[in-house]
Amino acid sequence: MRRTSICLCLVAIILLAACSSRRSVDFIFTNATVYTADSAFTVTQAFAVDKGNFVATGTSESILNDYRSDSIIDLHGQPVYPGFYDPHAHFLGLGQMLSQADLVGATSYQEIVTRLKDYHAKHPDALWIIGRGWDQNDWPASDSPVRGFPTNKLLNDAFPNIPVALTRIDGHALLVNDKALKLARVTGSTAMPGGEVVLAGSQPTGVLVDNAMQVIRRVIPQPDEAAKTGMLQAAEKVCLELGLTTVSDAGLNRTDIELVDKLHHEKKLNIRDYAMISLGEANLDYYLKRGPYQTDRLTVKSFKLYADGALGSRGACLRKPYSDRPETSGFLLLSPSELDRVTKLIANSGFQANTHCIGDSANHLMLSIYGTYLKTKNDRRWRIEHAQVVSPEDVQLFGRYSIIPSVQPTHATSDMYWAGERLGAVRVKSAYAFRDLMKQNGYITFGSDFPVEYVNPLFGFHAAVARQDAKNFPKGGYQPENAVSRKEALLAMTRWAAYACFEDSLRGSIAPGKQADFVILDKDIMKAPNEQLRGVKVRQTWIGGERLFNATN
Repeated sequence: MRRTSICLCLVAIILLAACSSRRSVDFIFTNATVYTADSAFTVTQAFAVDKGNFVATGTSESILNDYRSDSIIDLHGQPVYPGFYDPHAHFLGLGQMLSQADLVGATSYQEIVTRLKDYHAKHPDALWIIGRGWDQNDWPASDSPVRGFPTNKLLNDAFPNIPVALTRIDGHALLVNDKALKLARVTGSTAMPGGEVVLAGSQPTGVLVDNAMQVIRRVIPQPDEAAKTGMLQAAEKVCLELGLTTVSDAGLNRTDIELVDKLHHEKKLNIRDYAMISLGEANLDYYLKRGPYQTDRLTVKSFKLYADGALGSRGACLRKPYSDRPETSGFLLLSPSELDRVTKLIANSGFQANTHCIGDSANHLMLSIYGTYLKTKNDRRWRIEHAQVVSPEDVQLFGRYSIIPSVQPTHATSDMYWAGERLGAVRVKSAYAFRDLMKQNGYITFGSDFPVEYVNPLFGFHAAVARQDAKNFPKGGYQPENAVSRKEALLAMTRWAAYACFEDSLRGSIAPGKQADFVILDKDIMKAPNEQLRGVKVRQTWIGGERLFNATN
């Protein structure tokens, strides 16, 4: 009997020792399909999270043998990915759009007016009617009688006494009524370098392109801090529901950057933000003196430059005239000498240069300017944002100077209906060339440019691998030679995107020591048929080991 008791004690001691040798962690996730996106692109079953970081990955058996937790979560085979990045978006802009009249998808000018009337009925005390999302390419040609643009006649008839300002879907043109023109003192002689007041004869039509928009925006009442806080929180809710854990703000002023930082510290905002500083003398002076700034949730390490406008509004700067409007080649928003000056300032700092380039002329110019200061391969991680139309002979400059192409796959599938009209059959073949661009350095980043495009990162994933729109058109894909693999697409919205934001040592993959940002989906996007990709839903979104979205709730 005594010998039996001794044996039982020894067993208990052994079991206790085994239990105590297992490290205690906050969470253990088992029985999943975990795409780690690490350097080996490991796919495993389980992982452990402690104090906001991943501590181990492996089989369910190995993780349970090495770790213990009061929260062991069986995922029943569900797929897990690193938290999705959007390395080029407009986070505050999304929040602003959510508070405005939504014009996205309107198929006629009259539908725009109808939506505005509904909006005004719900906001009768508004001093201005503000909206975003119109796209004349989706309307009958008769709705855009002046050089492919609408006039403001319908707005004047419907809203003679309240100013109206409507931003085009790409953010590079405004349609306003006469009341707004009068308040901003815009006339037929108003001129703005890097912009255009579109005229019919000698009179403004109500359309202002690129830099000319600032004349109107200066007189629009700006939201206060409380209103902007609400906008940012509304934008965060949308992003978390769609699996985004890090977003970018491609152009913010100091006040808005400091508001995001404040809300992070006050725990009123959780999503991570890679904020690009808007170009301007005040911002240059302030940030260049102080250097990059980084917290757990906010990175401020780049300047956003604009070389040109957008293809849809014919503001993109082309090397030869537009095929559908041969009297123009678009224009630069800043002179070549000014772009060179500010790029040199950035080159002499610790900041990254991220330049908006759509047209082949803008891309050619900025690749050349970048090359002047980068000289050869490097780790500055300077980016060309959009890189939409790149001359074939310029593509190799991305590799020569280690320049990152930061592209938006849904731009290709949104623009494909009319891009050929703008560019012609030959030139359009060098547009949206994601695979060719990726080959230069072996990586690329995928964003959305929301709210220009839809927020959902899986729409971009689908567009990148299938080269098709939401209706799975066209069959076989648009310029399919520039499609990428699913592995490449996932890396472009996780680890490669983190690299482009100088955050690859912190996150972007599910690996020990990295921050526990991850997303759980209801279907495996690495295996689901192309036609199902846009319908995949997010089940949970985690940031820093905290579940911030749960579909079941």
